[in-house]
Amino acid sequence: MTQQPFTRRGAIDLSALKRPATPPPGAGAPAGAPAGGAPAGPSSYAVSVTAENFQQVLETSMTAPVLLVLFSRGRMPESGQLADDLVTLSAEFEGRFLAGLVDVDVSPQIAQAMQVQSIPLVVAVLDGRPAPLFQDVVPIDELRTALTQVMQQLTSQGMTARHQPLSGAAPAEDGEEPAADPRYAAAEEALARDDVDTAVAEYQKLVSANPADAEAVAGLAMAKVLQRTHDVDPVAVRAAADAAPADVDAQTLAADVDLAEGRPVEAFGRLVELVRVTAGKERDRAREHLIGLFAAVGNDDATVLQARQRLASALF
Repeated sequence: MTQQPFTRRGAIDLSALKRPATPPPGAGAPAGAPAGGAPAGPSSYAVSVTAENFQQVLETSMTAPVLLVLFSRGRMPESGQLADDLVTLSAEFEGRFLAGLVDVDVSPQIAQAMQVQSIPLVVAVLDGRPAPLFQDVVPIDELRTALTQVMQQLTSQGMTARHQPLSGAAPAEDGEEPAADPRYAAAEEALARDDVDTAVAEYQKLVSANPADAEAVAGLAMAKVLQRTHDVDPVAVRAAADAAPADVDAQTLAADVDLAEGRPVEAFGRLVELVRVTAGKERDRAREHLIGLFAAVGNDDATVLQARQRLASALF
């Protein structure tokens, strides 16, 4: 798959979206509602993107990846099929990414803001930062394989968040207790007997078998926190961190200790500040560690959502 680089990598010029000359068809539709030439087929993880909701869709990439697909059914029907396939896969991946559907005939301002030279184009947006993914029309099986590899890579970096379904989610019955899943029994039993190494190994088996298993990914992330802090002296760890505010090793271990002691706000705040005062590879290490801690707590947790906002401010 060939890549189409942006002229300004890592940024989208939104000035073209401030005053659209005429409202595009379907403008003002709520997130998740079809508009203009949006692909057919139900998915709770796909949204038609217009100039009006473009910024909002980009902001959701602070939670989990957004894949923008730019297409035109009129000028290139096969690009419309690519958009349809991405919608199908967004349902299969169950929130690992949100499919953002940009019909360039309906919303030419978006194509202009993104400096798009040809279609189709699929762009991955993570933490508000866009990167071209591919610009070819490929069969859905190849697309599924490519996206699986992308999600596996993100999982290996601790990026395991999921989008909430935009519609169609069935609420649980009041008072209903979820049934225990036997897949996690071995890992949970290991944690119960303080056998952290075995718990890590058991969760790793589950994640290797199914990288999209959010519960296993979260369990693995937390088990690794417990593994890293199993034999450390919390007082000494925090003293070392206080003495070296920009030391990535010291600060990440102290954040692990904070989290293991049930203090996620302190853990997240420590690493957000570390991101703020570091650069280059050190900043990347701090950010990736923080995202791993997000996974351990749960990406829907209020403390995680607040920390993601602070992380965005620290990065930009």
